[in-house]
Amino acid sequence: MKTHIVRSVGAAEDFPRSRHLATLIAGVATDPVAVTGEVTEMLVNRIIDNAAVAAASVLRGPVRTARAQATAHPLSAASARHGATVFGLPGAQRVSPEWAAWANGVAVRELDFHDTFLAAEYSHPGDNIPPILAVAQHAGRSGAELIRGLATGYEIQIDLSRAICLHEHKIDHVAHLGPSVAAGIGTLLGLGTEAIYHAVGQALHTTTATRQSRKGEISSWKAYAPAFAGKGAVEAVDRAMRGEGAPAPIWEGADGVISWLLGGTQAEYRVPLPTPGTAKRAVLDSYTKQHSAEYQSQAPIDLARRLRERITDTARVVSIVLHTSHHTHVVIGTGSGDPQKFDPHASRETLDHSLPYIFAVALQDGTWHHERSYAPERAQRPDTVALWRKISTVEDPEWTRRYHATDPAEQAFGARAVVTLDDGAVIVDELAFADAHPLGARPFAREQYLEKFGALADGVLTPAERDRFLDAAQRTPELGPGELDQLNFAVDPALFDRLPAAREGLF
Repeated sequence: MKTHIVRSVGAAEDFPRSRHLATLIAGVATDPVAVTGEVTEMLVNRIIDNAAVAAASVLRGPVRTARAQATAHPLSAASARHGATVFGLPGAQRVSPEWAAWANGVAVRELDFHDTFLAAEYSHPGDNIPPILAVAQHAGRSGAELIRGLATGYEIQIDLSRAICLHEHKIDHVAHLGPSVAAGIGTLLGLGTEAIYHAVGQALHTTTATRQSRKGEISSWKAYAPAFAGKGAVEAVDRAMRGEGAPAPIWEGADGVISWLLGGTQAEYRVPLPTPGTAKRAVLDSYTKQHSAEYQSQAPIDLARRLRERITDTARVVSIVLHTSHHTHVVIGTGSGDPQKFDPHASRETLDHSLPYIFAVALQDGTWHHERSYAPERAQRPDTVALWRKISTVEDPEWTRRYHATDPAEQAFGARAVVTLDDGAVIVDELAFADAHPLGARPFAREQYLEKFGALADGVLTPAERDRFLDAAQRTPELGPGELDQLNFAVDPALFDRLPAAREGLF
């Protein structure tokens, strides 16, 4: 890896194209280095993981809306391309690839249940898969080419997240996703440096937004935001292939992203990128979720489940203080100042970002479910509300240090719980790594990804369709040109027929 200093430059400063971050990213995308077997195996795991959470969400309202929008944009009969598939629909039903990226991106993100990487910025690098796969299907590419594109997408998003903090400046983390998808598609299609440079710049320019989508009353847009970035990146690649340019230098320019949206003219970012000939291994530094909740609540959920052995009656709890990192405290804890995080009538998306709620339910139930744990009757249960409002978070400098540690053995997103009971007894326990984390009690490997798919697809896919998909997914590197439609799954149309009538839109 080589660390590149990225900063704002003056309008009159000599700053050759070769030094632009977009050029450096394009260089990584065009590097013909082979994908290692270890990386290939993990990318297959993440293809399975994405499809699992999409199956669980395929009947939910936001996913249904995105799917309806996508099917309103079928592949043109005059197109020489193949089109792309949409989760839940038969493989023969194809839509334009940017709309498949949109619909599948929403399906993957709706339950906040797929992979994560946290550093200076946080990210869900699995968001790269829907748009890159959609373009691969549309262009008739092979499984091996898809894997190469995904390795680039993961590498760029994770490397940007290692170095450039967005949330500090209230910019949503999908600002790293648009460029990574554009770079990944560039690798997939074998585009040149010039086209990828402009696609990356356009994607960043058009997909940067504030992080209000994850603040206060959180709506379904939380699921749509990464899908919008993926769709925008597909469109940016199309324009760049046709010779259209991007604002430049997009990060470093006098009126660019760093100067006006991030750290300003005095800021410097140290961005690590693989040197030529170095394998793209960043996917191995990411981790998936065992529980359908924001990643920084994964270890606290497992901690709460463990504490049930010592707290058999939650009515005796006087207070629970969770000592954790600055980021956890201010994003999903009481440091956010969001009263919605204690509202029993809050949206699922808001509860998903409320650590006090999540810890209360996990402590009472000893489990976590992607639907039942968020059900209105569960959130409004009086004993849960009473416990929920006794839980607070505080920042602990040691947890903040570990959050930002660069050593994987040190980096952790856990918490220490201090529980005070009505007799004055104090119970203290902590957990650094979620059970499913590579350093956790039960790390996820292929077996666990298959189990997760089976559990989430139960009642949605037939056993035959489940087995067919899992067989195809595990053979992704061997799938030939035009065979990537096998990485879609179809549900029984009768499931859709039982849904209430959908509202009409513009399309």
